[in-house]
Amino acid sequence: MRVLLVTSPHPEAAWLHKALQESGHSLQRADDLRDGLFLASQETFDAIVATAFEPGSDAALIAMLPRFVADGGGAALVVLIGQASARERIRVLHAGADACFGAPYSFIELHERLQALQRLAGPRDTEGPVAAVSMLETLARELKDGKLRLAVTRRECLLLECLMRHPNAPVPRDQLIRYVWQDKDDVDPSSVNLVVSRLRRKLARHLPDVRIDTVSRYGYQVTLPDA
Repeated sequence: MRVLLVTSPHPEAAWLHKALQESGHSLQRADDLRDGLFLASQETFDAIVATAFEPGSDAALIAMLPRFVADGGGAALVVLIGQASARERIRVLHAGADACFGAPYSFIELHERLQALQRLAGPRDTEGPVAAVSMLETLARELKDGKLRLAVTRRECLLLECLMRHPNAPVPRDQLIRYVWQDKDDVDPSSVNLVVSRLRRKLARHLPDVRIDTVSRYGYQVTLPDA
C-alpha cells in the first residue's frame, strides 16, 4: 500500500513512520500540511495518514481536511489526534476523514483500519485483464502473509505491488525507486536489477504466464496473459 504520512516532527511521529515502514508499506512523508497537500495532488496514494500530536494543532488539520479530500484522488484519509472526546472525533469525520483515532491509539487497529478501507475502495487501476490482475493481487497478499513457502523480501513485495498498478504498461525506473526504496536517498540502479531478477525467478514458479519485462532505457513492466 502506498501511504502518505503527514506529520510534524514529533517522537510519536518518528515511531509511527517506522511502524508503517516495517508493516510493508511504501511510505512518503511530509512534515507539514501544505507539503502534504501538494504531494497528495501530485501522486496517487492508497491512504493518507495525517496527525495532530501537538496541543492545539488539530484545528489547522481539520480546516485542511476538505482540501485533502478534494485533491487526494480518492485516497483513504485517516487522522490521528491527541486525547479527544467523541464529539471532537466526530468533528474530524464531518470534515472529511474516513477514520479518526484519539490518543492512546493502537497501531494494530490503525493498520487493520487502513487495510479495511483499501478493501472497501476496491482496485485503484482497472487496466489489463481483470482475472490476471486479481491473481497477482492475491499472490502479493500471500507473499506478505507468509502463506506460500517462498522467501520473499519486503522490497520484492513492494516492487511487485508497484508494477501491478500498471499491468501491461511500462513503469519508469525512478518511480519504482521512489516506491520501493523510499527509505534511501541514493539507490544504485544495480539494486533494482537485482531485485527484479530475484522476483522473476520466484514468480516463474507460481505464475509462469506472467513476465516482468525490461523496457530499454525506461524501466520495467508486468506483462499479463490474455484473460
